[in-house]
Amino acid sequence: MQAIVSTIVFGFPWQRRHAVEASIRHLTLIDMSLFKKEDKAQEPVEQKAQEPAVGKGRPTPKRKDAQAQNLRPLVPKDRDASRKAAKARMRERENAEYEAMQTGDVNHMPKAERLPWRIYIRDYVDARFNLGEFFIPVAFVILVASIFVTYKWPSLALPLMALMYVYLFAVIIDIAIMWRKLKKKLIEKYGEKSVAKGMRSASYAWSRAIQIRRWRLPKPRYPKRGHWPE
Repeated sequence: MQAIVSTIVFGFPWQRRHAVEASIRHLTLIDMSLFKKEDKAQEPVEQKAQEPAVGKGRPTPKRKDAQAQNLRPLVPKDRDASRKAAKARMRERENAEYEAMQTGDVNHMPKAERLPWRIYIRDYVDARFNLGEFFIPVAFVILVASIFVTYKWPSLALPLMALMYVYLFAVIIDIAIMWRKLKKKLIEKYGEKSVAKGMRSASYAWSRAIQIRRWRLPKPRYPKRGHWPE
């Protein structure tokens, strides 16, 4: 009877053996999984320990040494060579600016010539007929003629000089009228700063007005008169 009860409770002997073996296999699998997890957790640490440290591979220089490397002489050793090089650069820049004024290239002209109100003054003066444009050649002809006339007809010397002065006054009046109109337009378009004393807009306008049109620098943008600026 006791054997029957034990058989019912615990099963037959071969069943108990299989149950024990299954339990052992289950425990073995659990232990192996735990060992694998520990190995994986330890791998990055070991790899990090084996990897060499990445850096600049040299000691940081001292502040005094770093400053000594960055020092540059304030005065060059060869002053003559540096002075010649500076003059050459300046001459090259002046030549480029002069060529730009001859060709009418506003973008490469000197800064003063690129001011918007100076461009307006040039276009305005170039668009009108100026009496002062012919003053220098007319004055030269009158002076040469007066030299020859003095020897043969001395009485004509005074009228010739009077004619030159009349023409000079006419040029002055023409320039005054031109500047009065031009000044009003400049103030309306660019404000008071365009006609301020430091800008020298008045002298710039009359000095251009007394030059022959084809000899003016910067070169007029239009070949003929009549193209008034907007």
